[in-house]
Amino acid sequence: MLAPMQGLTNQALRGLFATWARPDTLFTEFMRVAPGTTAKRLSAVDLREITPAEQGIPLVVQLIGHGTEALVAAARIAQEAGSKHINLNLGCPFGRMTSGLTGGGMLQRPELLQELVPALRGVINGSFSIKLRAGYDDPQQIFSLLPLFESSRVDFLVLHPRTVVQEYQGLADHAITARVVRATSLPVIANGDVRTAADGLRVLELTGAAGLMLGRGAIADPLLFQRIRGQAAAEPDRAERAALLRRYLTELLHRYSLLFCGEQQILGKLKAVLAFMDDEAFSKQYKTLRKARTIQQFTDQLSALN
Repeated sequence: MLAPMQGLTNQALRGLFATWARPDTLFTEFMRVAPGTTAKRLSAVDLREITPAEQGIPLVVQLIGHGTEALVAAARIAQEAGSKHINLNLGCPFGRMTSGLTGGGMLQRPELLQELVPALRGVINGSFSIKLRAGYDDPQQIFSLLPLFESSRVDFLVLHPRTVVQEYQGLADHAITARVVRATSLPVIANGDVRTAADGLRVLELTGAAGLMLGRGAIADPLLFQRIRGQAAAEPDRAERAALLRRYLTELLHRYSLLFCGEQQILGKLKAVLAFMDDEAFSKQYKTLRKARTIQQFTDQLSALN
């Protein structure tokens, strides 16, 4: 699965991955659910993103918000707009900084989930999944939530085995993922710190998970899916990496130019992708690309990358 990443996994980037890497499942960026009594729970921009699939690959709509009434209404609206797959975000570590308990912040009030999760299951006709952290500040919290998820007939879980307060510090503890897999009958998708083919195969072997969700590692290397499947070189040489980087960013530039308006917005989107690239062999080139002030400068520097 390609992970939902805010500001990154827009239609343009999802389209590239659907064409190049063929993930088994795609996710939207999270869709913010408006609180209160408004009838417009999802934005017009988000509604235009909703479709059952993209290029034949199931597209999961991820909702983030708080309040049973608001989230249930949003799920209904998403389905009316065409969604067949809905995911509840209980993992985003930055949701805890908003005015309401959203994303991973909802794990601070697990008692509220006792009403929310069954209510969502009751209105979602297609697949209903949950993406969550191991806990808010206690990585053992997940084990107390499994009975609720099972009794509510959640279809699958995507587990990132850090706590919310950890954000992205330290390493994802996939020993927890392995324990969760053994503790539940629900399919568990392992997420977190899979940056190479070796990482992915190790996590699958260690955890027994039903699959992987790739986020930052896939943004840095869009062929990571194929590398894990054995369909591309697990450890490409420098020339292969340079050629892929040129092709990847050139294709993204084209796709972003069709989706976004204005040179600076397009450059900003490209630089957001560059922020996840950590191949030390190209650190100087990344720095130069991030300093580009025009698309022409960016393309000139990209073409010189080797």
